[in-house]
Amino acid sequence: MPERIGRYAVAKELGSGGMGEVYLAYTPGGDPVAVKLIRSDKLDPLTRARFEKEALIARTVIGTNRVARFLDADPFADRPWLAMEYVAGRTLLACVDEDGVLPVPMVASLGALLAEGLSAVHAAELLHRDLKPQNVIMGKEGPMIIDFGLGAFMDAAKESLSHSGMIVGTVRCMPPEQASGHPKVTPAADVYALGTVLLYAAARHYPYDGAAWEAVAVQVANPDIGPDLSGVPEQLKPLIASMLAYAPEDRPTLDVVTNECAKLLKAAGLSPADARLALIERTTVNGIPDAVEQPLSPSFEKLLEDQAKITSGANQGSPLDGPVMDAGTVEPESEDAGQDESAPDSGGPTASPKARSTARSTGGRPPASKRVADELRAQYAVGATL
Repeated sequence: MPERIGRYAVAKELGSGGMGEVYLAYTPGGDPVAVKLIRSDKLDPLTRARFEKEALIARTVIGTNRVARFLDADPFADRPWLAMEYVAGRTLLACVDEDGVLPVPMVASLGALLAEGLSAVHAAELLHRDLKPQNVIMGKEGPMIIDFGLGAFMDAAKESLSHSGMIVGTVRCMPPEQASGHPKVTPAADVYALGTVLLYAAARHYPYDGAAWEAVAVQVANPDIGPDLSGVPEQLKPLIASMLAYAPEDRPTLDVVTNECAKLLKAAGLSPADARLALIERTTVNGIPDAVEQPLSPSFEKLLEDQAKITSGANQGSPLDGPVMDAGTVEPESEDAGQDESAPDSGGPTASPKARSTARSTGGRPPASKRVADELRAQYAVGATL
């Protein structure tokens, strides 16, 4: 486990999955954040550039309490990372698996709240692309969408889908257009994924399942195989079935999803506010697990004290701040400025503080590792006529 990722002091691992590891970390001022290190097989130069673009936009998402705030990122670290608001609570997956399926009004409340969150993401011209029960945290304020900002990594080649940890939650919540390898997806992809989340909340299963990810993907991509809606209450079937429609254009908009959920709440004699409170009470009945409340080790306390001494200059700013360096002119680090390529991966930024400070003072973004710079040069050399 790395001691630091960017300017954040790492306290403990929160979990791991198909995209990488997630850590509880602290800012120099002591605020808790969730920092995700991206897996090394997601590091091609084009993905880094797309991650940088989406990360800059992700910081502008406003108008919702349903998406964990995107705080910071470094697309050009040896292992890219992003920092998000830390949200205490269990995942929706854990709540359903441990306490059983949710009643119809609570599923409707869940749908309305998550639809509002996704609407704010779409308003910023971004997609989530990986919404699933594991990416919904049931906290003290209600459901919260996490892992927003990783969209740049979600259009990986099909062969990457077979990596352990990615298939279980992703392919079973993936819309047909993604399962078929379509390079471009629309907001309707997130509507489909939200449908799988509501299906799991209502019936504790996914629309398609199988022993291997290939079998699941084949079913999802086949228009002749309809989703499994067994166990879904009759009141919810029309909405969930429409959200899981094969063709993107046949799925409802998020506004329609919100309105349909509101109708279900009205039929149950509940206001949206009361339904939200009931949902919170149900999903937090056993208390909210909060890693922040666990005592910190003496060694970590010392790390925080040391970090407080290095909060000036390049260590304090965000890697996303400052002018963007043109991708075709990325310069490698000097031999003594960067991390040794043969050294074990520390999870931190590739460039040393000195190199990063120099890059910022000369008006460019801190350079990528020498390996990435060489890959970029090779790519531009091949397409020189462009």
